[in-house]
Amino acid sequence: MSGELKREMLAMGAAARDAARTLRESSNDTRNEALRVAASALRARVPEILFANAEDLKAAADSSAAMRDRLTLNGKSVEAAARGLEAIAALPDPLARVLAHWKQPNGLDISRIATPIGVIGMIYESRPNVTADAAALCIKSGNAVILRGGSDSVRSSRAIHAAMLDGLQAAGLPEACVQLMQTTDRAAVGEMLQGLGGAIDLIIPRGGKSLVARVQSEARVPVLAHLEGICHVYVHKDAKLEMARAIVLNAKTRRTGVCGAAETLLIDKAVLSSHGIAILNDLKSVGCEIRGDESIRAVFPAAKAATEEDWRTEYLDAVIAVKMVDGVEDAIRHIETYGSHHTESIVTEDAATAERFLAALDSAIVLWNASTQFADGGEFGMGAEIGIGTGKLHARGPVGVEQLTTFKYVVRGTGQTRP
Repeated sequence: MSGELKREMLAMGAAARDAARTLRESSNDTRNEALRVAASALRARVPEILFANAEDLKAAADSSAAMRDRLTLNGKSVEAAARGLEAIAALPDPLARVLAHWKQPNGLDISRIATPIGVIGMIYESRPNVTADAAALCIKSGNAVILRGGSDSVRSSRAIHAAMLDGLQAAGLPEACVQLMQTTDRAAVGEMLQGLGGAIDLIIPRGGKSLVARVQSEARVPVLAHLEGICHVYVHKDAKLEMARAIVLNAKTRRTGVCGAAETLLIDKAVLSSHGIAILNDLKSVGCEIRGDESIRAVFPAAKAATEEDWRTEYLDAVIAVKMVDGVEDAIRHIETYGSHHTESIVTEDAATAERFLAALDSAIVLWNASTQFADGGEFGMGAEIGIGTGKLHARGPVGVEQLTTFKYVVRGTGQTRP
């Protein structure tokens, strides 16, 4: 990294730290005003946002269909982003919440109070809508954020960032509350991972396995992330056929390039012929490649032979691994062996079996009779999410405004001293 770029990066960190103090002390009404104005600005800037996106798509002409899908914006998706900002503004204030309160025998009055984390470093690929989602969630939760989007979406991200600045200006908040890194130099990511001289409190990566692995390996500040979304759907013997067909097709094919897309389908031995063949025909009819074990290939010869690696693969494409299992315990064992603790779904009418599945699995999100594509903060009523956490500490599942807070203890006394 050049000395000039390093100085610019450190200056961004210092500005973010100063802005975080202002944002932390701002009112919920002020932060909400910034979001509502930004939503209006997104709508007003649709022509320039879509022009910028067309330029990004032109530059990505040779990219995969899944990557181009993640990159593409249209009037509908920009409107969805604007509504997301308004939904976040409508959420209760996540700050100054009293999480716990008690009094000690010596008279000390102790409260645990929700506070912002501080400065968030957000590193993401392809999806330019993350620019709006991440900025909005950080503003609402009182955190400053430094955004580093992918080089493939740089024009789109800049156009969306301009709308977020409109909101900050209207609310009288510093523009440094939401900074978008202008350089596409990969060395800048390394500087962010070092923490920008102590300015960054938390790094959140959102992208492919190689990006997340690099962040987790090199970061010198805490990281909130998921490495892979190896999501499963298990069709139990007591599943309704039409429900199972609809859920599996949606879970795999609604959007193949999102982290909540199903990558492995488990079909109960008892319904392999009655349900499995119909479900596999549905997938094949929409161009999904099926990789099955020996039992699957015996009833569905069009399937390719699955390898051990297929059970561990996040395809993010129109490919699915399919395995026959002998009951719910077999399904649970497979998921615990090969899953990434992201999202799993069971399709069944048997409540006891469903509850066993939901309780036994240690994934961030578990569903009963619903598509894995609901692994999304907007669908959870959070307005949006900055990512899906699969770790055990701090936040799991969709990371929304409440998950972007920490806490402090406020202790009120009447002159107590410790003996």
